[in-house]
Amino acid sequence: MATEIRVPTLGESVTEATIGKWFKKPGDAVKADEPLVELETDKVTVEVPAPAAGVLQEIIAKDGQTVTIGAILGSIKEGAAGATAPAAKDKSAPAAAGRPDQKTETAKPIAAGPTPVAPRAGAEGQAPSVRRLGAESGVDPANVSGTGRDGRVTKGDMLSAIERGPSVSNAPSAQMRAPSPADDASREERVKMTRLRQTIARRLKDAQNTAAMLTTFNDVDMSAVMKMRAEYKDAFEKKHGVKLGFMGFFVKACIQALKEVPAVNAEIDGTDLVYKNYYHIGVAVGTEKGLVVPVVRDADRMSIAEIEKTIADFGKRAREGQLAINDMQGGTFTISNGGIYGSLLSTPILNAPQSGILGMHRIEERPVAMKGQVVVKPMMYLALSYDHRIVDGREAVTCLVRIKEGLEDPARLVLDL
Repeated sequence: MATEIRVPTLGESVTEATIGKWFKKPGDAVKADEPLVELETDKVTVEVPAPAAGVLQEIIAKDGQTVTIGAILGSIKEGAAGATAPAAKDKSAPAAAGRPDQKTETAKPIAAGPTPVAPRAGAEGQAPSVRRLGAESGVDPANVSGTGRDGRVTKGDMLSAIERGPSVSNAPSAQMRAPSPADDASREERVKMTRLRQTIARRLKDAQNTAAMLTTFNDVDMSAVMKMRAEYKDAFEKKHGVKLGFMGFFVKACIQALKEVPAVNAEIDGTDLVYKNYYHIGVAVGTEKGLVVPVVRDADRMSIAEIEKTIADFGKRAREGQLAINDMQGGTFTISNGGIYGSLLSTPILNAPQSGILGMHRIEERPVAMKGQVVVKPMMYLALSYDHRIVDGREAVTCLVRIKEGLEDPARLVLDL
């Protein structure tokens, strides 16, 4: 009896997904609830578990294919492992055989040509064209310097190595000829965009095309926050089980500013202005697959410790690809921290339909004038991008100044001043 593997419901407004990769091959044994295939949606990556134990009988939806909710991905045949496994290859087949689906032929001598060699061990990570060129030319891909993604050897690399000859390709230090424009296509690697990357691109461009986006800047003296962190970080971590970072202070400072300037926490819906009397703060998190923005809901009701715990959990789950759709919905304002990558200054793009986003940057010591003296302080540039259709310049500047004041005097955050 076969059990169908179907695309599960992935959340509100999500109607389709792309096959990321299968973790099993037909004929492999699977356990119930064991991850079988990875699906990429426009918001998160999810793993589809096995609905039953048995053997993976068939894969219907291949890697990179777009599927809708409820579509059949494959099937599992209940029974012992290997019951439906494909027939084993003849062990007497020559070791130089390439892929399992290739027919074994008697090698014929080629006049005045190199002796074919078998692909090197671990060739599964190479493109079929690379393996074929290696087998036909005698040039071992292991000795070719790869220019593709993650150092992979591309078809263009192999063609260049074959043209240079085996003696040159096996010497990485040998001088390479200057490539001509005609060689560019062979040295390119075309990779399909993930659904997450496509959505990021579309939403950011939509925000630029729709909103009247403008950015205002200021700088903030981080001395007080850094002093407080240094003084209490050990006791804080011991009591709450999480490190005392900067984000808790920034979230609190933003909430105070948004309460004073509600337009920055609002959005435009057609011809209406929607003012949000709650504060769901999105925190941008960079992952290998792209930017995601999980939302700290009702952050105004949380302590700094609760905010830090929530953000730490989001960061961990984002890196593991375990964020849910609901984790990234409903934000009213966003904070983006480019400083962790070393950014000195930037103009963040709005996370539509929100009307404001704060950009944090790296902290660096700079000379500043204070009370008639030049002193060195740990300074950070802040950038507030806003939708000028709903937020006036006076309101945007006031909001950013209130954030600056809260950070330079953290007691204001505790006393709600």
